[in-house]
Amino acid sequence: MKKVFVVGIVGLPACYGGFETLVENLVEQSDPAITYTVFCSKSNYTTLLSDHKGAKLQYLPLKANGAQSVLYDILSLLKTLYQRPDVVLVLGVSGGLFLPFFKLLSRSKVIVNIDGLEWRRAKWGRLQRAFLKFSERAAVRFSDAVISDNQAIYEYVLNEYGHASHVIAYGGDHALTKSISGQGQDFALALCRIEPENNVEMILEAFSILDMPLRFIGNWDNSSFGRQMKAKFGDYPHIDLIDPIYAPEQLFEFRDQCRVYIHGHSAGGTNPSLVEMMFFAKPIIAYDCDFNRFTTDSKARYFDSSVALQKVIEATLSEPDVLIGKNMQSIAKSRYTWEYVARLYRELY
Repeated sequence: MKKVFVVGIVGLPACYGGFETLVENLVEQSDPAITYTVFCSKSNYTTLLSDHKGAKLQYLPLKANGAQSVLYDILSLLKTLYQRPDVVLVLGVSGGLFLPFFKLLSRSKVIVNIDGLEWRRAKWGRLQRAFLKFSERAAVRFSDAVISDNQAIYEYVLNEYGHASHVIAYGGDHALTKSISGQGQDFALALCRIEPENNVEMILEAFSILDMPLRFIGNWDNSSFGRQMKAKFGDYPHIDLIDPIYAPEQLFEFRDQCRVYIHGHSAGGTNPSLVEMMFFAKPIIAYDCDFNRFTTDSKARYFDSSVALQKVIEATLSEPDVLIGKNMQSIAKSRYTWEYVARLYRELY
């Protein structure tokens, strides 16, 4: 029996983001010869379970995100010292600065998924970026294996640190809560956290000129940027700014019914919302960056400005390209199923 401890997520059952969904599905697809123990943030759960889908849960009195995330990860690693798992799977680099000390004291193998180059994100100030870059460097140097969720991140790690990593993306087939209809209404769909790096304003600028309806799901009221976008574009009758939706069944209806999907993310490696959408066989128009190109195998359509997005949308409306949607679905089925992703993790353990 191989014991795997998971460090760096809010916890299970999954209630937050991509890493939580990853662990939920790794546990669900787990081999009987592997046991998972997952550290959880106590403040995020009203009911404290001892286990979930066979994984053991341990709760910590710290928040897994924000300023406390560093202490949360370090405390998780300290606890693993006494429990001696075979493998410690660290998701993110917040606790990277502690790994040199951990490796001195532990025989556990450490696997770090460095996520999407967190230090590059526009939301961080200079000091936060410097700290995250330092943590990333320590995480790569003092782990036994590094996971990159995208080929572009693999190339970055190789060029920056001279270290070959393992490319393992995310699954997206959990988004198919029932059979897709193959139909579509005359609206475009966008879905993301409302942050500048997701090119929210670029997308909204394009659709403020276009006649095509846009339904844009996001956390509009969680930041000054989101509220600014809502004030600027919220009165356009064909632009529907929708509050966050987390229920898979509700998201399924939007994805199944849209005519085209707009993906504005410019950072973060392989983005879960993109691979989820690829299973719906709809044309995808993605921001033109290496991450999105690798995820879609350069077979989607791309934009790098509001004007370019307008032109791509107009071309899509005048001559719908069914082949793009079929290519997206084919890539997703071969590369982004949870069964395949979980098998790669098991092989790495």
